[in-house]
Amino acid sequence: MSKLTDLPKRILIGRALRSDKLGETLLPKRLALPVFASDSLSSVAYAPGEVLLVLSIAGGAAYHYSPWIVVAVAVVMFTVVASYRQNVHAYPSGGGDYEVATTNLGPRAGLTVASALMVDYVLTVAVSIASGIENLGSAVPFFVTHKVLGAVAVIFLLMVMNLRGVRESGTIFAIPTYAFVFGVFCMIAWGILRIATGHDMQAPTAHLTIHAESSGIGGFALVFLLLRAFSSGCAALTGVEAISNGVPAFRKPKSKNAATTLALIGLLAVTMLLGIIALAVNTKVRMAENPASDLLDHGRPVGPGFTQNPVIAQVAEAVFGHNSVPFIFLATATALVLFLAANTAYNGFPVLGSILAQDRYLPRQLHTRGDRLAFSNGIVLLAGFAAVLVVIYGADSTRLIQLYIVGVFVSFTLSQTGMVRHWNRHLRTETDPAKRRHMIRSRAINTFGGFLTGLVLVIVLLTKFTHGAWVAVVGMVVFYATMTAIRRHYTRVSEEIAAGDAPGEDYVLPSRVHSIVLVSKLHKPTLRALSYAKLMRSDSLEALSVNVDPQETKALQGEWHSRGIDVPLKVLDSPYREITRPIIDYVKGLRRNSPRDVVSIYIPEYVVGHWYEHLLHNQSALRLKGRLLFTPGVMVTSVPWQLESSEAAKLRARRRADWNAPGSIRRGPVAAPRPAEREPSAPVPPGGGKG
Repeated sequence: MSKLTDLPKRILIGRALRSDKLGETLLPKRLALPVFASDSLSSVAYAPGEVLLVLSIAGGAAYHYSPWIVVAVAVVMFTVVASYRQNVHAYPSGGGDYEVATTNLGPRAGLTVASALMVDYVLTVAVSIASGIENLGSAVPFFVTHKVLGAVAVIFLLMVMNLRGVRESGTIFAIPTYAFVFGVFCMIAWGILRIATGHDMQAPTAHLTIHAESSGIGGFALVFLLLRAFSSGCAALTGVEAISNGVPAFRKPKSKNAATTLALIGLLAVTMLLGIIALAVNTKVRMAENPASDLLDHGRPVGPGFTQNPVIAQVAEAVFGHNSVPFIFLATATALVLFLAANTAYNGFPVLGSILAQDRYLPRQLHTRGDRLAFSNGIVLLAGFAAVLVVIYGADSTRLIQLYIVGVFVSFTLSQTGMVRHWNRHLRTETDPAKRRHMIRSRAINTFGGFLTGLVLVIVLLTKFTHGAWVAVVGMVVFYATMTAIRRHYTRVSEEIAAGDAPGEDYVLPSRVHSIVLVSKLHKPTLRALSYAKLMRSDSLEALSVNVDPQETKALQGEWHSRGIDVPLKVLDSPYREITRPIIDYVKGLRRNSPRDVVSIYIPEYVVGHWYEHLLHNQSALRLKGRLLFTPGVMVTSVPWQLESSEAAKLRARRRADWNAPGSIRRGPVAAPRPAEREPSAPVPPGGGKG
């Protein structure tokens, strides 16, 4: 079976890498930027539109507030970037917000941050892929009617790319991300040059007017509207936290390279955001939440047939011209980078899952690296969650985006609050004046950032809760409860199996060992099992068979006596032709009669070399072993018998000696197994005539 599954696995993700090749998978800054920045940079494609959509409630006259709102977003961005640069230096292990909150605010705060980040990562994948599919649908009609299918396909395509390794995925994603950045900066530079030379640029919607839902808005209502627009624009900050969670993926010096990359992301994102919103105001872009009714052409609604293009597309059309080569180039790069925005989550979620697994909040399998040295289980889990969300919401980015940014601002706020405590703790013991000034300045930055992100979080919850943000909150609660239950389970198991302090307390010898060899026929596997059981020198030894066919059972008994085997053969009757239940009942009876005895059961099993041979042999002994595991005082030993096909498989493996078996890089070299320790394939059942 392993051969059948290994071939497609190798084709999809490549050959396994040795553990000592981990350094070769680490990212230089030129690849770390597209891997970790695609989410933050792609958000500039829709963040300006989110600001204008909210302001359109008060009509086009409110658009003059948009540059100031974006400036406020830029201030928050720079503040968060400055704060996270401190994070990656102070906490370079990759724990990011989770580690900061746990260390400075306690385990509950840390688990809250972890829950928020995991929800945000899942939503990042779902929102980015859904948005990309919608953009792609304008060029490829197939995706208009098959949005869910297309979104799920892209999710799993990205999963496979990331399973091939972080470095390979970074190489694949670098070109579209850099193409998007190049295209946006060319648009901004060319737009500024045309404005400076007196050219009049008009967006496709410049001739339209906006029907204000609330005319003459002012006072508290205006302040609330501006705050809501500000919170929508803060979607541009999503993804900033990913670098603090992905520091281990950087080349050495890890912290320095991560901090430099973070600064570059902040500078690029803010510059592009300010440039796009400035050009949008200059070219008179018009946006509305309900364009069919709220956008007016000479006083009449444009109607449902009108297509409202994103702000970046309208600005590009005004600057470059409709269907020009630069316009098509930027539109293509924008669509691609929206898909790649999900890659930030594919790198952040598995690393965070690994850290949580190490802290026993998630299954330990999430801490294990796969064949390509990526955290494969976390990657697959993220893809599964995102696919489910896309299916539930029909790959509709408008519905999904209402759930967005709640988690990331929970983590921002708690993380920066934790950093304030971090600086307070260090200031109590630091005496160097220069270091104290640096700490006080950093604390001020974190305090300001915590206040602003906390304000954004409150605004987001107030304005989006009933529109879908409650789902994100529920998701955080579910993650929190699940991780708490997993931690409780691991703690309970650790306490249960912990070695006692009293000498010999956990090593009390049983009074006797009663050995049983399960028999179906008298053949070579049975004789090997009997020989092995004799070698163990237990207090008593008997062979056990189940009578499901009287004629075969009688033949077995006759041959047993004719060969003069000195081990007594006991036959259990089974009127209903069951094999497992009679044996379980018999073993439990032995345990009731002698609770201090140990029952050791030996099961002869076939080892086959082809996957289809598993289907040709009875698997009842596997079910029997599963039942026996829950019986106290019972030990089960498999005694394998290798068929010729298994020897052929071994020879094939030797001819491929340079090939690493799946998982070998994690387990390391092991000695050849003894007969009773080998992994069995097809068990010989203890029922007559069923082998």
